[in-house]
Amino acid sequence: MAKYQAKREIKIPAIKDGTVIDHIPSRITFKIMRLIDPQEYNHTINLALNLNSKKMGKKGIIKLSSRKLTQDEVNKISILAPNATVSIIRDYAVKKKIEVKIPRLIEKIVRCSNPNCITNAEDVRTRFSLVSKEPFSIRCNYCERAMSRDDIKLN
Repeated sequence: MAKYQAKREIKIPAIKDGTVIDHIPSRITFKIMRLIDPQEYNHTINLALNLNSKKMGKKGIIKLSSRKLTQDEVNKISILAPNATVSIIRDYAVKKKIEVKIPRLIEKIVRCSNPNCITNAEDVRTRFSLVSKEPFSIRCNYCERAMSRDDIKLN
């Protein structure tokens, strides 16, 4: 029985050095993938969707060889996938595990959905304040428009 089960498991190769983004809701895994700009990346990327997860039901995972995320990228991930984890891998072992946290002040990451907001008309740095994590809500510091996760478009 165990031998049969082992053949049914999905194997995603371990990476020697790099970053693993785990616990991504399956439906937004490709959005996270776009954040890390895979066209500009020459090393191996492993992406899996709809993996069984006891905690989430289904999840996605992205493994990036020889790549470390910037704080800006981690902040963007936290807005799209607030329960994701980012693991730094060295010599096939987890060196550091980070649970992403939504910053209280979100700068330059999100575009305001109000077409009349000054940030959409002039060269002004966008700024949003976190109103609540669940349900997710942020407020533009300029026009005060509240936005949910569904309204968000990243810069």
